Amino acid sequence: MLETGMLENVEAIFGLHVSNRVSAGSVASRAGPILAACGIFDAVISGKGGHAALPQHSIDPILAASNVIVSLQQLVSREADPLDSQVVTVGKFKGGGAFNVIPDSVTIGGTFRAFSKESFLRLKQRIEEVITLQVGVQRCNATVQFIDPFYPVTVNDKDLHKHFQNVARDMVGAQNIKDMPPIMGAEDFSFFAEAIPGYFFFLGMKNETKGHLEPGHSPYYTVNEDSLPYGAALHSSLATRYLLEYQKPIPTWPKKSLHDEL
Repeated sequence: MLETGMLENVEAIFGLHVSNRVSAGSVASRAGPILAACGIFDAVISGKGGHAALPQHSIDPILAASNVIVSLQQLVSREADPLDSQVVTVGKFKGGGAFNVIPDSVTIGGTFRAFSKESFLRLKQRIEEVITLQVGVQRCNATVQFIDPFYPVTVNDKDLHKHFQNVARDMVGAQNIKDMPPIMGAEDFSFFAEAIPGYFFFLGMKNETKGHLEPGHSPYYTVNEDSLPYGAALHSSLATRYLLEYQKPIPTWPKKSLHDEL
């Protein structure tokens, strides 16, 4: 989208996301970094399949993958600064289809997150090292693929934060503007906010009278649709107020008599 030039002559961009942690009628955000950089990896761990009753004739990729997952969890707990937020999660594990067969290969996949470029690149390097070296202990081989593109950190422009607070204060009241601490989620909105000044905020939809709302990515996720009018009104007001207050005046040309010429 950026390569098509869609943001040419665009001065600012706004985005929003619903949140089950913020009360309905409230909004939450902050200036500066608010969402982490994100990368995705896939790894195929190859061994030698065989009968589960005769493991000595096989090279077990399930065992190798299991040790890889445990080792990956130590990247953050043992190698990262506790004050430098980072995450490595393996969310995919595919291998085998029968209880009594050791498969030839196993596929694992996951995500890694960080708030600094240095930490993000170090995690990427160490993930590949841990996977390829750890599987060798179990006599397996591995290929690691990182899925492009990596999402950059979502950073809210400080001037747009002031604009957001002014507009939100008029619409929902100062008491309903909450400070949002940085979280390890990620957004492709970050590509836009990296190219031009951007601002991303969260729209509350929690209402205890309507029961508990499951978080995003849950199979039981539901939306409190009563919150949507707040988001639509605030989102449109952020844009219209910005145009009214910050848009550069369109130059006008002095009137003059025009004559057709042959």
